[in-house]
Amino acid sequence: MTWNKLTVEEVDRIVTVTLNRPDKLNALDMEMFQELDAVSRSLIKRRDIRAVIVKGANGNFSSGLDIKSVATSKAKALKLLAKWLPGNANLAQRVSRNWRAIPVPVVAVLEGRCYGGGLQIALGADLRFATETTELSIMEVRWGLVPDMGGLLSLREIVGRDVAMQLTMTGDVVSGRVAKELGLITAVHDDPLSAAQAFCQQVSQASPDAIAAIKHSTNRSWLSSERMLLARETLSQIRLLLGKNFFIAGKRQRQTSDPDSSKQYDYQERQSFW
Repeated sequence: MTWNKLTVEEVDRIVTVTLNRPDKLNALDMEMFQELDAVSRSLIKRRDIRAVIVKGANGNFSSGLDIKSVATSKAKALKLLAKWLPGNANLAQRVSRNWRAIPVPVVAVLEGRCYGGGLQIALGADLRFATETTELSIMEVRWGLVPDMGGLLSLREIVGRDVAMQLTMTGDVVSGRVAKELGLITAVHDDPLSAAQAFCQQVSQASPDAIAAIKHSTNRSWLSSERMLLARETLSQIRLLLGKNFFIAGKRQRQTSDPDSSKQYDYQERQSFW
């Protein structure tokens, strides 16, 4: 597929998706919404990839919704919000929620501005690495709106209710350092892209089935009942024990204690049910 508002690169089974409207600080227009939805949907189906990095071009993640491009047209606004059933995700929500459905780690690299819809997208990632000076804001209240891109799915898991309300009710801009203190981001780095790449390389050495199971179980069980958590945990373990990558992981682990061994044990593609 040809991307006009994104760049998509793949190296060593690690996919990097870059929001690419640098002249607009990577603001979200309708085409970028559609491309983010398309690329994330395609990555959900990929069984060969090991990790995904999401970042913005030219030192900014995203300044949020391109108001002139989207909000001034009722037809475009309705297209973003339309859904068949209330509980389904619309286009605006899918560009955040879809990252949660990809069975590999998704890391958002945050630099410069990360406002409004840009932060909602980043909240859909599993980890968020930023610089100390990154500017983050849940800014929708300034436009008389409620955050409506599904970011609350993650926000409710990573910060307290009072912090979530404070951030969403004020629209305050906080630095990467403050965001780390609040729990809004995972870590602060001088070079968050290099840190994300190092993390993805490390994770790519583990069983892709185990990584998928960890993400699946964590996301599904974080706010569920004890009984549901225990059931999912056991089901995931049984699936892993019956898979070929479990045996490969054992061989690789034993190989670490045998420095003279030259045999390669490569993991197979992730099992289809993750």
